[in-house]
Amino acid sequence: MDSILIAFDSTQQALRAEMLLEYADIEIDISPTPKEITAGCALSIAFPTSDLEQVKQIILSENVEIRGLFERTSDGYEQID
Repeated sequence: MDSILIAFDSTQQALRAEMLLEYADIEIDISPTPKEITAGCALSIAFPTSDLEQVKQIILSENVEIRGLFERTSDGYEQID
C-alpha cells in the first residue's frame, strides 16, 4: 500500500488526529516517527495515498497542528506539504 505519513509536534495533536481520522473511517496506522523526520512527537500516522485530500480537509477544518505530510522515497522521506 502506498501511504503518506503525518508527523506531529505534540502527542496531543497526534492523538486528536487519530480520533478524527478513525471517526472519518480512514484506515490509519500509528507508528514511531522515522528518525529521518525531525518532529517534536514520537508518534506518526500513516494513511493510504488515496485518502490524501480527505485527510487534508480534516486537518484544515479541525485545526490539527502537524509538522508535515511525508511520502516515502527510495532514500528516506520527502515532505509533500
